[in-house]
Amino acid sequence: MAKQADDIKKVVLAYSGGLDTSIMITWLKENYNNCEVVAVTGNVGQDAELEGLEEKALKTGASKLYIEDLQDEFVENYIFPSLKAGAVYENGYLLGTSFARPIIGKRLVEIAKAEGADAICHGCTGKGNDQVRFELAVKAFAPNMKIIAPWRTWELKSREDEIAYAEKHNIPLKITRETNYSKDMNLWHLSHEGLDLEDPANEPKYEQILELSVTPEQAPDEPTYLELSFEKGIPVALNGEKMTGVTLIKTLNKIGGQNGIGIIDIVENRLVGMKSRGVYETPGGTILYHAHQALETLCLDKDTQHYKQSVAIKFAELVYNGLWYTPLREALSAFVDETQKTVTGEVKLKLYKGNITNVSLTSPYSLYSEEFASFGEDDVYDHQDAEGFINLFGLPITVKALLDEKGGQ
Repeated sequence: MAKQADDIKKVVLAYSGGLDTSIMITWLKENYNNCEVVAVTGNVGQDAELEGLEEKALKTGASKLYIEDLQDEFVENYIFPSLKAGAVYENGYLLGTSFARPIIGKRLVEIAKAEGADAICHGCTGKGNDQVRFELAVKAFAPNMKIIAPWRTWELKSREDEIAYAEKHNIPLKITRETNYSKDMNLWHLSHEGLDLEDPANEPKYEQILELSVTPEQAPDEPTYLELSFEKGIPVALNGEKMTGVTLIKTLNKIGGQNGIGIIDIVENRLVGMKSRGVYETPGGTILYHAHQALETLCLDKDTQHYKQSVAIKFAELVYNGLWYTPLREALSAFVDETQKTVTGEVKLKLYKGNITNVSLTSPYSLYSEEFASFGEDDVYDHQDAEGFINLFGLPITVKALLDEKGGQ
């Protein structure tokens, strides 16, 4: 690749210390006239991966490394709004990577402006969704900022090429060619893609790849019981103990992981048009989604509950497609917040070998009436009223049948 224009003096790099961004500091300096590279890591819960990151970044050529603790903001402004919406992409994916990108992209812009940078660089491939998510976040806050995406321009064509580049330039890596899965970890989940997982016919090597969870077969033979408390759709306590969102999710990740909860193997439709296969571990998130949905069955009226299901699908598509910072997503969140005013109460669950079972639901706003639903005698429901209701409700069917009979004659 030829040397780039001289107007790039300083680049802010979204830096994870993984394979892609480990080699990008060196590559940027080689191809952009030895420009200054400021590395930025958004801490969204990948604690173990932060160890030794600053030393590595500086050793490979960065002028400095920002490690920004975004965990509280991540939970309160991105995870919980998605949880309240019930947003699930294609009936399985709980958006772990999707809603982590907007907050990191926003912080990249803030630092780029403070540093007077000429461009922002990311390590996303040209086949993936994350390039869209990062770049749309940048456009939302710095529409004129230049964006460098090496995967779309450089001479390296595969992760094997990247490893060879790292070896040639003495850049340390934590992976080998045999363990070269593409992973993304944060507070909410851990994803696994690549290698043998690229063929949907292959059963995942769970014992080799799982990090947050055990398989259901390895989970305890005794169930685990827990109780979650919600206030206006937001989880606030576990087993009666008040917790911050970050602490609650971390605690549930441990409990859920020990019980084999939240392991999914899915083929999903990427935004860029192709299908991809991945294994996701989302133990705490799966528990929270289950509990929240269960509480909504108690607290939401039928029409709101049913309409909200369609909103959840659209919300998930927006988040998956990188459209967090858009008027529609904000409008949907406003609708969701209105629905959550009465989603307050306690949910008791039983976890057993990968399964979650409801044990009890209670709420001061419960719309469930034992008196109305009972098969016993009551003073509020006259069974004879059902006949007129059925006749009116079924009138279109009756009229159609009569016309069919008349036509047949």
